[in-house]
Amino acid sequence: MLFHVRMDISLPHDLAPGRKAELITAERERALELQRLGVWPHLWRVVGQHSTVSVFDVPTNEELHAVLSSLPLWEFMTVEVTPLAQHPSDLAAQK
Repeated sequence: MLFHVRMDISLPHDLAPGRKAELITAERERALELQRLGVWPHLWRVVGQHSTVSVFDVPTNEELHAVLSSLPLWEFMTVEVTPLAQHPSDLAAQK
């Protein structure tokens, strides 16, 4: 099942620089791992914002929640999820 996920990240201004660097490194490593597993096939940055727009491919809502909450920056995120379905006019649907 595909999900469109927007993640807005708001790190506290008083977060220690070392902790911030650790979190960002851990987030990058986890994102790369999920991409290699095929769970996170599309990842884009929103220009001018500390936000991402992504497509996740997982079987259930519960699994998506587990994946998102496993992200190191989870506690600093506002997340908006939209389940996706194939459009009948999509060229891929015509095959």
